[in-house]
Amino acid sequence: MSEPLLRALARMRGHLLDPDALVRAVASGRQKGQQPKWRRVEFRYVELKAGRHLQVTAYDESQAHTSNHAVGDDARDAVDTLLDEPFANWHVDTTTQTHQVRVTKRLEAVVHSSDRDAELEVDRDHDRDKNRLLGEDDPVFIALGLSDSAGRMKPSRQAKYRQVEEFLRLLDSSLSDALGKGQLRTPTAEDPLRIADLGCGNAYLTFAAQRYLTSVRELPVRLTGVDVREQSRDHNNAIAARLGIDATFVVGSISGAALEPAPEVVLALHACDTATDEALARAVEWGAQLVLAAPCCHHDIAAQLRRAPTPSPYAMVTRHGILRERLADTLTDGLRSSLMRLQGYRVDVMQFVESKHTPRNTMLRAVRTGAPVKGGGVRTEYDTLVAEWGIRPRLAELLGITEPAP
Repeated sequence: MSEPLLRALARMRGHLLDPDALVRAVASGRQKGQQPKWRRVEFRYVELKAGRHLQVTAYDESQAHTSNHAVGDDARDAVDTLLDEPFANWHVDTTTQTHQVRVTKRLEAVVHSSDRDAELEVDRDHDRDKNRLLGEDDPVFIALGLSDSAGRMKPSRQAKYRQVEEFLRLLDSSLSDALGKGQLRTPTAEDPLRIADLGCGNAYLTFAAQRYLTSVRELPVRLTGVDVREQSRDHNNAIAARLGIDATFVVGSISGAALEPAPEVVLALHACDTATDEALARAVEWGAQLVLAAPCCHHDIAAQLRRAPTPSPYAMVTRHGILRERLADTLTDGLRSSLMRLQGYRVDVMQFVESKHTPRNTMLRAVRTGAPVKGGGVRTEYDTLVAEWGIRPRLAELLGITEPAP
């Protein structure tokens, strides 16, 4: 049932301004036809020397901006300013309840609220792990060898820790958005959300995602990791057993993985070259509602560019090896985006972690809408591009798109 948006936001305002009960809140997404100032905003109360303050962390496309507001008029002004922003989703956790607000196309609110089994204790420490979603001393990082036995992140693993953190933020906002819009069902303990990580390797991001979603977000999930190496399966299953978490790892190729029932969320994080294409194709085959893919290398299209004659006037670009490789990266992910759109997905291509932490920092986020692309513009642009460059994307072959549209 929908209700007036202002009424729903007024209730959330009460929770946001409660310094004793608020655990954490997140605003994300954008209302139809509008664009908020920030990509995402997080709220929590922290204890400072000057007393309890509302800490607001606002994210633009490249960095986080943190501000602290004293309880009272200052916090109230900050909350009211952000409530006026056209966010599409609000996720508000209190010590006793969880609230999810989704703004509809008609600018009404659909609110889902649930009671906790037990009241939460809240950590208001301002400095604890710099407001990380998972602290350095989390058991998952110790088990993975990123942190030492005392719970301190190893200096050599700081870049990986940053990568994990940024991935969790993106996963968190993507799930909140999809759940809020009804594109993902609300999971239950009896029927958890099914997540598959294809080409999981040593599963750093897999384990962190499972830990965060179950322990922090309190979302029931069942996670399956797939990798071709038996060593990865044995290593990851041993860690899962040690941590006592609901995750299973199996040996198999991405294209041959048989998962029943089919996963609803598919992750493919740094799968090499055409393995990313295989993961995207499997996600389409399964009808996955949410796909997060971070491509690794792009050898396939790069090799095709070396063999095919370069269309005029682009020879000045492909003449230089480093520029040809970068062009191959851009062409590959642009074509993947178009092909996923043709399969009924809304696709965003974004940077999910700064390049100083990893050179492979592009993320494709695809959300299944089920609606075909209107008009023939996307297919026409795709056919024209591949014909002009003389290339055959692997994803197109996997999806059975080998000839131009009639």
